[in-house]
Amino acid sequence: MSSDDLGTVAALQDPVRRAVYDYVVSRGHEVGRNEAAEAVGVQRTLAAFHLDKLVEVGLLESGFKRLTDRSGPGSGRPAKVYRRAPGEWQVNVPARDYRTMARALAEAVDLLGGDEQAERAARRAGAGLAAPGEDLGAVLRRRGYEPYEEDGRLRLRNCPFHLLAEEHPLLVCSMNLALCQGMLEGLGEEGVTARLDPRPGECCVAFSTEHL
Repeated sequence: MSSDDLGTVAALQDPVRRAVYDYVVSRGHEVGRNEAAEAVGVQRTLAAFHLDKLVEVGLLESGFKRLTDRSGPGSGRPAKVYRRAPGEWQVNVPARDYRTMARALAEAVDLLGGDEQAERAARRAGAGLAAPGEDLGAVLRRRGYEPYEEDGRLRLRNCPFHLLAEEHPLLVCSMNLALCQGMLEGLGEEGVTARLDPRPGECCVAFSTEHL
């Protein structure tokens, strides 16, 4: 754990700031100050304060964008908008370094050609993460996937294994799919399928019912 990571995470202790952050990262688009204020139920100035504080600590990024289709004279200036920052923060007390070991293990699997065994292990692990009758969305939220519904599919806004997936995409994405398939087995879900359906900036797995 670094002191910078601890300070970043500590910025979310304020309940209003946490609510603002959760709303922004839950959206699939950039969020303006008015939208954030209305969603959280606070004044625009207070929402702006917390949004800018989240940018200051590195949890959000900001930019400027026109929020209407109007253009030309009288259309007004572009509004300040916010989106999730691409970095990752991890806090462990005392300090732990699981990433380095995970990288080494992923490299060893690649070198040994153990992809199939890794997928089987991931599927067993996924089955152990869910109990029969649990809600799939709740299980995915608990694991950090940030699920949302779109066009009859359950898509995943966040990849919990993003760092490893960038370095070992074939291995990690296949293991992630197996993990999600294991979750379905653990839940006893029938008629729901997990498949690879990658989208930039999101998890590579999506869920759909068999009739879609």
